[in-house]
Amino acid sequence: MQKISNIFSRVSIILIFTFLIVACSEPEEAPLNLDSSVAVEIKDDPYGNHSRQILDVYLPANRSSDRTKLFIWIHGGAWTDGDKSEFVQFKPWLEAELEDYAFVAVNYRLYNITTGSNKFPNQEEDIQNMLDYVKSRLNDWDLSNDVILAGGSAGGHLALLHSYKNNNDGLVKATVAFFPPTDFPTFHGFNFLTTALIEALIGGTPNSNPTSYANSSPVNFIGTSSIPTVFFHGTADNVVPIQQSYLLEEKLEEANVPFLNEYIQGGGHGFSQAVNQDLIAKVAVFLKAQIE
Repeated sequence: MQKISNIFSRVSIILIFTFLIVACSEPEEAPLNLDSSVAVEIKDDPYGNHSRQILDVYLPANRSSDRTKLFIWIHGGAWTDGDKSEFVQFKPWLEAELEDYAFVAVNYRLYNITTGSNKFPNQEEDIQNMLDYVKSRLNDWDLSNDVILAGGSAGGHLALLHSYKNNNDGLVKATVAFFPPTDFPTFHGFNFLTTALIEALIGGTPNSNPTSYANSSPVNFIGTSSIPTVFFHGTADNVVPIQQSYLLEEKLEEANVPFLNEYIQGGGHGFSQAVNQDLIAKVAVFLKAQIE
């Protein structure tokens, strides 16, 4: 018995020392300082369990829940590619024009062409879940509940779709889209690439699966209570045809929704830095008139 007791004593000592070594080798992460008087950046903040369900947060110094609004950017990439780092190119211009705003850049699950995983509406659901998470953090971040949802191309589509279809709590006050797909049945037939992509992403054709195509099209959810909208499109866009924005304009006019749009003569699917900077200045003027 004494021998067994000694063995247990030695094991206990070894376990205690092992615990102390591990504890000392893993320093505690310092708590995030959310002092509203200083600027804060939070990278890869998770809003879900998937590796793509993360966002970056940029909080300005001297922010206040009474006045500081939030501008959220959704990246493009044909729902199959892209990253929230796309926002970095716009960040200096947005910060200059929207002085009392915080910013969020978001990732979402991408459709995998090879495996067929993450079909639509997974992307739509991610935007909903992201906004639920953001809403739960507004007080912690010292931000108001005035949110602008924006994006380019596929990101613009997701921004418009949420703003018109899923904005039941009224959190999103305005939406901004650069060259967005707005109507999947007509976008489907633009060329053989869009036909193949949309059939894989949605499942089937507009004839075989009309409900999914309709439910994925922002223009179908525009009504008299839809929020103010900004959108831009190049006349020479060979990825998303400008007719997608013509249709958006038509539906907004019919519903008497406030909007600002501009068609960039000769512009393709993406604009120069000078054009982007000019358009962001126009976005700021519109938002100040509509939200403030």
